[in-house]
Amino acid sequence: MDRDGIEEMFQALGPVTIRRMFGGKGIYHQGRILALDFRDEILLKADSVSAPDFEAAGCRQWTYEGKKGTPVKMPYWSVPEAAFDDPDEMAIWVRRAYEAALRAG
Repeated sequence: MDRDGIEEMFQALGPVTIRRMFGGKGIYHQGRILALDFRDEILLKADSVSAPDFEAAGCRQWTYEGKKGTPVKMPYWSVPEAAFDDPDEMAIWVRRAYEAALRAG
């Protein structure tokens, strides 16, 4: 996603900073990473508090294959499809991601 699209997606939070990382981009708000843009997909940060909400919305957790061939689960989830068509819905999800970032410390 380009910078303008990312900024629009996260406008409910205010300004975001975008930095290259992992072959993708890290998306930060007030110095905390809250999302990744990886392989043209936005992945939002979640934790034990918010992950059940992402799962209930049908989102996928980002995993990759570890050195021993076992899946490694990362604390990032896909965005619910409905949020892409509704800015108010998107605001709910990006706030959840930022709250997870705050809890992570």
